[in-house]
Amino acid sequence: MNGNSAIDFRNPAVIRKAGLTALKNELGTVGTAYFLRQFGTGSGDYTAQRDRLLDGITLDEIINNVRLIDENTNNS
Repeated sequence: MNGNSAIDFRNPAVIRKAGLTALKNELGTVGTAYFLRQFGTGSGDYTAQRDRLLDGITLDEIINNVRLIDENTNNS
């Protein structure tokens, strides 16, 4: 694609096609496949999982834990 005027950036399908074409041109078919395999939509409900994991943990506890990890890393 030579220039942005040929691409309708408001249309996700057009952007997807242009992106895939650019990837294929640059990386080849196999390289494009490997690149795309790095990204997934995931599964489950991240927000609900995060809320369960962090339930009852304060910001001060998180900061103290990060400091402890940092101290242990620097003392190794």
